Amino acid sequence: MTSQEQAGTTVTTSRRSKITPEREQEFFDAVLDQLRENGYEALTMEGVATRASCSKSTLYRQWKTKPQLVAAALRSGRCVKFANVDTGSLAGDLRSAARAAAQQAGRDTQLVQALGHAVLNDEELQAALREALIEPEVVALGAMVERAVARGEVAADHPALEFLAAQLLGVLRIRPVLEGRYADADYLTRFVEAVVLPALGLGEAP
Repeated sequence: MTSQEQAGTTVTTSRRSKITPEREQEFFDAVLDQLRENGYEALTMEGVATRASCSKSTLYRQWKTKPQLVAAALRSGRCVKFANVDTGSLAGDLRSAARAAAQQAGRDTQLVQALGHAVLNDEELQAALREALIEPEVVALGAMVERAVARGEVAADHPALEFLAAQLLGVLRIRPVLEGRYADADYLTRFVEAVVLPALGLGEAP
């Protein structure tokens, strides 16, 4: 490596070291808060900079465009709500998953609604949204099903299993549209009891 390249590496490392992980998370929190409050179209780098008490140039150095910054913020908020659910039965797991989903239902739904049309036109945003809010839960639900199949509770080829994630995640998104309210724990639990469990042949709640 030439002395010029070494100098360039030093400058780059020095520049990045100025932003700690904690400070970076403050930027991401500012992005997510603005998304929930105002939507994607109204979100600006200026607005994020003001809320995070930094300069626009700081944001542009790290994330070249608004979509890149939003995608990074989405990935930073990745939280698997269903990951630690394991009650010993599929019915119990699904009831627990319903209660866990309710804890973040409003905030997650706000993000999906805020991204709106933008997420359909930007592959990076779409991928980030899936990584942050969709795929972790799909994987966790898959683990629940695998355990249930191993216990003999449900057949691996049960036709309703294909729609399990669509049911649980879909009802979170659609209730605000249908009723103007987020899906709370009571609503989601009743949905599991009335729709999901019967579809899987797991019968009535004990």
